[in-house]
Amino acid sequence: MGESKCRPLGFLIGLPFAVLSLVLSVVGAVIWIIGSMLSCLCPCCICFSGLANCAVGLVKLPVKVIRWFTHQIPC
Repeated sequence: MGESKCRPLGFLIGLPFAVLSLVLSVVGAVIWIIGSMLSCLCPCCICFSGLANCAVGLVKLPVKVIRWFTHQIPC
């Protein structure tokens, strides 16, 4: 049969980890907002923009976790 993109087992196993990464994503959003404000106040500090970039990675984390788990477990 053809390959199906539906992998419910991977989704269900990855769900607790996605919830944990969702909490980290909220923390990342707060860090991103604070880092963006600080980089606007003092544009000479390059570390604040790097901090904001790391926070954006944390915000994208739940989607990456679910995709990783669904790709690891076949139907």
